Amino acid sequence: MSEDIAADYVMDLDRTREQLLVFAREVGEAYRRERRQKATLDRLVEERRAVDYSMVQTLAFMVDAKDAYTGSHLERCRTYGLALAEAVDADMVSPELEYGFLLHDVGKVVVPEAILDKRGPLTRDEEGVMRTHVSVGLKIVSPLKFLTHEALDVIRCHHEWFNGEGYPEGLRHASIPVSARVFSVVDAFDAMTTDRPYRNALPPDLALERLAAGAGKQFDPDVVEVFTGLAHLLPVPEIQIA
Repeated sequence: MSEDIAADYVMDLDRTREQLLVFAREVGEAYRRERRQKATLDRLVEERRAVDYSMVQTLAFMVDAKDAYTGSHLERCRTYGLALAEAVDADMVSPELEYGFLLHDVGKVVVPEAILDKRGPLTRDEEGVMRTHVSVGLKIVSPLKFLTHEALDVIRCHHEWFNGEGYPEGLRHASIPVSARVFSVVDAFDAMTTDRPYRNALPPDLALERLAAGAGKQFDPDVVEVFTGLAHLLPVPEIQIA
């Protein structure tokens, strides 16, 4: 009897071992299949992202063709904006945020060159036309479903002022998305340190002083403080010509 029990035990062990081997092979195959599927998915995501970025670049080049100043401005603001966003909140940084930085002025394609390149202050009517670039920009990018709210917030709110005196909605303080508060600082800094049709570029140190003067009014004071500590690390020539 004991020999029969022992034989049955051995057979059970053999069956269990075989079952474990079969299970291990199935698990291994499932893992390899999942890795292949993930690799395929990652490749498709990268291809889609490349297409998305190409679309963004195309729109940005439209602005470049319309306004020679804006073209180099877009690239500088992208660089400055990503660096500042990383310093303010690293979790904010994403390809979609970069898209927003590049597309912030896309609505200017409808603004006449006579207004964009005017040497001197704009009239009230001209200022009204210029301000339409925000709403027009949002309409232009509305078909781009891959744009997240961070990107759209930059386009919609980069002219809002911290004290509520900006446009288009008169938002103030924390009601202005942080991505837009970040971008408004680098946008203003680049505008001040670049030759414009109506004035020469300011030295970076003077531009930083003007940002500090506008902290709490036009700009988020916390963001200005971070940018002030960061600005001298950025590739900013003494005079930038668009």
